[in-house]
Formats: sequence, C-alpha cells, structure tokens
Amino acid sequence: MADLLVERPRDGVALVRINRPEARNALNGRVRMLLADAFTELGRDDGVRAIVLTGDKDVFAAGADIREMADAGAVEIMLRQTHLLWAAIASCPKPVIAAVNGFALGGGCELAMHADIIVAGEGARFGQPEIRVGIMPGAGGTQRLTRAVGKYKAMMLLLTGEPVGAREADAMGLVSTVVPDAEALDTALGLAETIAGMPPLAARQIKEVVLAGMDASLETALMLERKAFQLLFDTRDQKEGMRAFLEKRRPTYEGK
Repeated sequence: MADLLVERPRDGVALVRINRPEARNALNGRVRMLLADAFTELGRDDGVRAIVLTGDKDVFAAGADIREMADAGAVEIMLRQTHLLWAAIASCPKPVIAAVNGFALGGGCELAMHADIIVAGEGARFGQPEIRVGIMPGAGGTQRLTRAVGKYKAMMLLLTGEPVGAREADAMGLVSTVVPDAEALDTALGLAETIAGMPPLAARQIKEVVLAGMDASLETALMLERKAFQLLFDTRDQKEGMRAFLEKRRPTYEGK
C-alpha cells in the first residue's frame, strides 16, 4: 500500500493524501521524500491549479516518526538535510489547502502550516509537543506558528506541548475555517476548485507576494505588490477577465 496517494478528483485540482494509518500518518523519511517529489511535480504541472493536502478522517499527521530519531546524533540529523524536503513544499507555486481531521501534531502541525489555507474539522487538534520528548520543533514550528498566532499564544503551545482544538486554533488565527469533521475534505476540495477557476498567474503572484512580503518592510512589500500588479497587465488572462466582466459573461482563463 502506497504511503502517499496523489489523485485528480476535480478539474485543475490535485489531492495529496498521506496514507500510513497504521502509524497515524507519522512523517517518516520516506513520506517526507514522497511529499517533496509530489509537490515538486505538481508545482510544474500546468494542469494543476490548486492542491489539497490531507491525511484521513481520523488523523492528519501525528508528528515525526520517533523511531527514526530516538538514537540519532546531531551530525546524523544534520546530514539528513530534511529541510530540503520541506523546502519543496514551501516553495510550491500553486495554492495549497490543508484539510485537517484529527491530530496535526509536531511535524504534522508544521506540515499544515506549509499550506496557504487550512480547513479544520471541528474535532481537529493542533500542537507542537516536541518539548515533551526533549527536543523542539525543527521544521518551522517556532517560526510559522509565531507568525500565525503571535508570540504569547505560540509560546504557550511550544513550551507546554499542549494541543488546542479546532475552535481555539481558529480563534488564535491558526486555521482559515472550521467545519463539521465529515465536511473538511469536501470543503477543501470546493475551495480548491474555486481557486482552480481563477487566473493561475494572478493566483501565483498573490501567493508569491504575500509570502515574500511577510518578512519584508512595508515599503518593500508594497513595491513587490505594485510590480506584480503591473506585470499581470501583460497577461492574456487579465484581458480576458476584464472583457468578460464588461461583456457580462463567464471568463475562461488559460494561465497565459
């Protein structure tokens, strides 16, 4: 049975599903490699305009596979260079939506935070429990979490290792929306289908500018926004979108 499944459930939408139910979808080295390969390939595929990332109805990903880490030394961990595998997801140019049911803990929470939108089932739980096994987050947990929820909420999660439920995660700004558990995946797929119907070059520029601007000064970020805005006026999709609006018809976007 494949540890990672890639499907094309709707036009322009790819579904990436972690498939290790016997290990609560723990992120071992193989799964991380498969995720990196899948996101690299999908990022280059012009037929894919949005990606949904999920686990199963019971768990998104319960963290890293501790069995692969327990006896490792510092140099061995460094030489694994797992940050390069995570980078393949972070640098994916397509909009990514995480559909989270059940636990998203440790590396699972970090994986969800690589998405651009997080749809949480109401039974989902998010946390960074690494401190409880003598380490700390190592795939962006301290940084992405702090940027998402602020210092004080992040410190509470990071220093206690206690998870929070979907409603609390929503209130602190960690997720985009909370829906009944049975609707999480369908909601994410619906959002992806909506995004897939938008002009893909505009979606790509929006994602690029938002992510780059978060770590820049406001002046620099606004400059990036202006340049991207101006660039889109040389696309056929901009002409099509505005003509369709004026002609009161539905636009057809080509990604050109």
